Amino acid sequence: MKLSKGIYVLVGVLCLAVGFVSARIIESFKPKPVNVFEKTALETQGLEVKKMRDSMQVIFPLTVDGDLYFAGERVPLEDPEVKERLDRELQVNAYWQSNTLLSMKLANRYFDEIEKILIEEGVPTDFKYLALIESGFRDVVSPSGAAGFWQFMPATGKQYGLEINSEIDERFHVEKSTRAACKYLKDAKSQLGNWTLAAASYNYGVNGIFNRLSDQHSQDYYELFLTSETSRYVFRILAMKIIFANPDRAGFYIDPKELYQPFQYKTVTVDTTVGDMANFAKQFDLKYKHIKVLNTWLRTASLPNKSKKVYEIKILQ
Repeated sequence: MKLSKGIYVLVGVLCLAVGFVSARIIESFKPKPVNVFEKTALETQGLEVKKMRDSMQVIFPLTVDGDLYFAGERVPLEDPEVKERLDRELQVNAYWQSNTLLSMKLANRYFDEIEKILIEEGVPTDFKYLALIESGFRDVVSPSGAAGFWQFMPATGKQYGLEINSEIDERFHVEKSTRAACKYLKDAKSQLGNWTLAAASYNYGVNGIFNRLSDQHSQDYYELFLTSETSRYVFRILAMKIIFANPDRAGFYIDPKELYQPFQYKTVTVDTTVGDMANFAKQFDLKYKHIKVLNTWLRTASLPNKSKKVYEIKILQ
């Protein structure tokens, strides 16, 4: 039977409509890309940040004015010495573009997970910036032996419940090391009195900060005369908080598509020995590197597990 031209047109329109609806349905099932700056933009609302103007010939400093808080505790920017210490870290991090840019991309992958744990543990979310300045969200090991996102030394990591040996090093386990860091910070706050001092102690130690408070008859981080590293430490955190809340004014224009997205994974419970991690990966149609990227706490190519301990291994989806 010969169809009229109008019928062909109608069929064509219906096919296009069905295709459009199908595409929209498929799109609705895709996870929404994470954009870290949608949240961090709200973190320094009381602070005016002046936009940097930059060219090949002239460089302008990033400047701030107004109220700034760390973990709900006010930073006394009316003190010229305090403002100068913040100014130093702002310029260093705003103009160390390669490092800060990569930290921004990686933070987009890890901030949500870490912030969720901080909230569950009752620790202010500003402490996500402490992990950022410690490691840049890279699995680094310092010359002194500190490791992972939170840069735990072996003894301190074990003190706060992390398994650390030649096969397993949970300093590289994002969730477990974050919870261990929360325990440390809550202990430090309990002993020192506030979150700012607790943050400083992460660099200098609780006893070190306690002794400086006693020696200098003070209870305020911003009043203390400290080593150069500890004197700069909290201000490095503050500088990254300001830059993340105002990336464009700090000179960073990042297309959200360029941000590293969180890994999509499921977990598999293991309570036996895994003799060959490459063969283990094959069971899930994955390569060895797919297991190692998500589970850097597994330090060897196998999991002896003689004690039959229960582990959760992340499997890339």
